[in-house]
Amino acid sequence: MTITSDSFVLDDQFVKTHGYGLPGEYALISIADTGIGMNDETKERIFEPFFTTKEIGRGTGLGLAMVYGVIKQHNGFINVYSEEGRGTVFRIYLPLAKAEVESGPPAADLRPPIERGNETILVAEDDEALRRLSTVVLTEFGYTVIAAQDGEDAVKKFAENIERIGLVILDVVMPKKNGRAAYEEIRRMQPGAKVLFVSGYTTDVTQKNGLLLGGLDFVTKPVSPYDLLAKVREILERRDE
Repeated sequence: MTITSDSFVLDDQFVKTHGYGLPGEYALISIADTGIGMNDETKERIFEPFFTTKEIGRGTGLGLAMVYGVIKQHNGFINVYSEEGRGTVFRIYLPLAKAEVESGPPAADLRPPIERGNETILVAEDDEALRRLSTVVLTEFGYTVIAAQDGEDAVKKFAENIERIGLVILDVVMPKKNGRAAYEEIRRMQPGAKVLFVSGYTTDVTQKNGLLLGGLDFVTKPVSPYDLLAKVREILERRDE
């Protein structure tokens, strides 16, 4: 089990894109394990009172419901990412306390503007809603998006559009072919291909599971539109490898 903490700016774009949250600065606590994971049906019900996957008499089903309630009472948010056989990550967002006297604009306003682009980006994501959200965010900033629904589809569409694609965004865990396998095939076709990995799991979990090599560009889901666009621009503007 891995517990990490970080700061996170939840902005208007994030709220609009993901459908939850209030803009502001948050403390982000992530709790990740490498257990058996959960299916979609279980994920949808884990915060319900009295829902449990344990045997009768082994659990009340109130633990996560209480966690959810406490976080909400503190104006925070919690989400979960899990794949069967790949472990689970809970992310807790708690609003940072404000000082009585503040000077200057909030941190979100100090971030530099992001340059628009016109490159073509291949987005491989098996979650239809997230694939659609990434497409909307990128196209609004001038990019052309080619969407792929799994790793096998990503390799096929890269081969078909190899001269056009400036960047490939790969989900680490996908059906038919995971992100690492797709990455290796893409780099065989074009050794200098630029790739950004995304995952609901942290980098240490993906590396321990052999799903991701160290030293590669990576962002953790859910990612704010600003952070995604900034990372995309950073990679695209690097000199060719």
